[in-house]
Amino acid sequence: MSRTRRLHRPSRTTAGLTAAAAVLALFTGACSIEEAVCGGGEYPVMTVNGGGGACVPDGEEPSKGWVRYPEGKVPQHVGDTWDVYWETHTLDENGRTVELPEGE
Repeated sequence: MSRTRRLHRPSRTTAGLTAAAAVLALFTGACSIEEAVCGGGEYPVMTVNGGGGACVPDGEEPSKGWVRYPEGKVPQHVGDTWDVYWETHTLDENGRTVELPEGE
């Protein structure tokens, strides 16, 4: 006599957990593709009174005409809050935050 096995549909709990795991994987994977402003072992700097930016190796000071970003206002990823802010602002020769002239 042959026996036929019935396939059971997954429970709603199993389906829900599977969907939640897929969503979590999607969101955590998306966060890891953010483009860093500088590579490992470097930190970002900006030009004094200008709109330029560069990366300097850790342990080295910026060249003349370049400065570190103010503490707590350092861009980490392209398009983050501080990266966008510094597109329209800079530091003057006295370390004061000033707006960049239009088109700079």
